[in-house]
Amino acid sequence: MTGFPANLFLGARYAILGLGKNGLPAARALRAMGAEVVLWDDGEAARAAAAAEGFTLRDLTTGDFAFDALILSPGIPHSLPKAHPVAARALAENVPILSDAELLYQAVRTAGSRARFAGITGTNGKSTTTALLAHILRESGVPTAAGGNLGPAALALPLLPDDGVYVLEMSSYMLERIASLRFSTAVMLNLSPDHFDRHGNMDGYAAVKRAVFARQTVDDVAVVGVDDALSAAMADSLESQGPMRVVRISGSGRATGVATLPGEHNAQNAEAARAMARALGLSDAAVEHGIRSYPGLPHRQARVGERDGVFFINDSKATNADAAARALGCYDRIVWIAGGIAKAGGIAPLVPFFPRIAHVELIGRDAPAFADTLAAHGVPHHMAGTLDAAVPAAFERAKALGARVVLLSPATASWDQFSGFEARGDRFAELVAELPGATANGRAA
Repeated sequence: MTGFPANLFLGARYAILGLGKNGLPAARALRAMGAEVVLWDDGEAARAAAAAEGFTLRDLTTGDFAFDALILSPGIPHSLPKAHPVAARALAENVPILSDAELLYQAVRTAGSRARFAGITGTNGKSTTTALLAHILRESGVPTAAGGNLGPAALALPLLPDDGVYVLEMSSYMLERIASLRFSTAVMLNLSPDHFDRHGNMDGYAAVKRAVFARQTVDDVAVVGVDDALSAAMADSLESQGPMRVVRISGSGRATGVATLPGEHNAQNAEAARAMARALGLSDAAVEHGIRSYPGLPHRQARVGERDGVFFINDSKATNADAAARALGCYDRIVWIAGGIAKAGGIAPLVPFFPRIAHVELIGRDAPAFADTLAAHGVPHHMAGTLDAAVPAAFERAKALGARVVLLSPATASWDQFSGFEARGDRFAELVAELPGATANGRAA
């Protein structure tokens, strides 16, 4: 692994809007490759941080717009629900709007590397599958760099040699802004309603997700989870239209047998990683070794402590009902901590799992709506309000009710009370550690 040549993008000029997790690393990388970059962020603090690094900042709604591309941070819309004014200007002036993943691909190819790209998308399971595939590859000695929607921004990744593999988690927001990026192997894990504010409806969302297979050739492999009807239909369509080889995967009725990968949903994730690793040339033995040695990810059904026989599971990454269902299905008797900013439908899709729930502690903005659903089905619940109040209350309920698991799987976004799901999960772990006599991760605190 090396750095990109300092003159790789000499003479190129890019505008970058949004200076958070993706934007500022992209600016650093492009500047290091010789490009001219002009930056903007609607937040004063973000602009000040970029200015401190010597970047040129300018309100991109004014002045010239002679750029090779606009690099738009994933969370900023260029269409629905309403185009940001800078994005609208780029569209009007025929300046391409790209994600940093697209620029990474262009940089790798311009640098002469034939390193392959593996793309992972789907409503749920992306992060686990991305991390698992990267782990399998590294354990097999393959030069590997993983990032995108998970971990480092795409343009923060190093230049890999010809035998290297970039493993990129691709959100729908990123997939709608690629132009030449081709994945040697890609997976669409599953589809359930999400991000309609950006994609309009289920058809629009599915179409964007399908872009992970765009430009694949007869040498490439498309992996598709078929445990939901929409994904199965996509597999049928890809097979009929080609030219790539299609591999169908399922976790239905299966278990991985790996402690860090509980549940049928993780069986599907493991099958996806298996299929992709094989497509990249790894042996079955190497793949199985990688899966068995996988340490797991934080905030994805991570056991963060134990007290008096009660286990505390951090599944803060469950930001929608479908993700929470995957965790709820793994345990028999649960005290559940849920709530935050709900997606469309709330927790109504989780009704089949309610018999597993001994009690619910509700937090966040949409706790009252969740309480209505729970009350309609006779599920005991309490309006804790905050996570700080919910954790000790859940512990006491678990002991009183004989539940062995306290599960934080909120089924919501976290922005009403936290900066992101990571901060929510970290606070949960801190609160568990503060319980009297608790053990953290199986060891004395």
